[in-house]
Amino acid sequence: MADLFENLKNQIKGKSIRIVLPEANDLRIIEAASRLSAEELVNVILVGNVEETKNLASENNFDVSDCEILDPSKYDKYDQMVESFVERRKGKATEEEARQLLLNANYFGTMLVYMGLADGLVSGATHSTGDTVRPGLQIIKTKPGVSKVFGYFIMQREDERYIFADCAINPNPSSQDLAEFAIESAKAAEMFGIEPKVSLLSFSTNGSAKTEETDKIIKAVAIAKERAPELEIDGEMQFDAAFVPKVAKKKYPESNVAGQAKVFVFPDLNSGNIGYKIAQRLGNFEAVGPVLAGINAPVNDLSRGCNADDAYKTAILTAAQSLM
Repeated sequence: MADLFENLKNQIKGKSIRIVLPEANDLRIIEAASRLSAEELVNVILVGNVEETKNLASENNFDVSDCEILDPSKYDKYDQMVESFVERRKGKATEEEARQLLLNANYFGTMLVYMGLADGLVSGATHSTGDTVRPGLQIIKTKPGVSKVFGYFIMQREDERYIFADCAINPNPSSQDLAEFAIESAKAAEMFGIEPKVSLLSFSTNGSAKTEETDKIIKAVAIAKERAPELEIDGEMQFDAAFVPKVAKKKYPESNVAGQAKVFVFPDLNSGNIGYKIAQRLGNFEAVGPVLAGINAPVNDLSRGCNADDAYKTAILTAAQSLM
């Protein structure tokens, strides 16, 4: 299997995709921006003080001359942005409040995406997940037909690649939520070259147990199949039934997903977070993400412990998402 990021680079190169990096005062972001620009993968928009950003780059031998650097306090379309923000928030912010709030790099960067002046945003090197995601939820909002944003990981090891969802955002998703996660995860799988066979996981397989928890999964599968009958989505099933062909033949022989699943939707955040970390630590899988899904334009969150390569790769993923 070809390298994930080499595939994504081929998808985005030459597409003039504009990615906002709102943390121009962070050296890791400067390094990532320099690399993205040098490889001509995306058009980088840095948010920060222009002179300080240029000096930080120069002092550390990074070239950001081909990056656009925008200072919210000196932005020539600021009045237009304020007006657009007030209209979008529909009475939840006055003009004066908007003028102050849009000096915040994340809100400013998110408005660039909303106004069509950028295609995606990556933040979180110096901001919390809430500070990164909140502006996206308030301004860009979720896709039509999707009620919640969720986070998936791409799990890869040598020639294996899978998607685990939701492992990042929603503690106790409803049946409707799980159905949406399944459908959006299938779409993501196709983008990443993963066969979109989706299993909704449980401690039960095909009715082997009947509880409130298993009923939630069964209902989610029914909703997903009704909304996206063209997709291969099935459950409820235990992980071994989803993953091991011999087990699938015994436990769920009539399923066209069991034993072949590549996309795993967990019933709650506890199991999702635990599951991906077990695969990462015991199975030596690389966990790429979390990648946020369900939002109307791509916004992705970095860990504050990230390095420049993490920022670089997340920007590539974000650019690829903008093509979906």
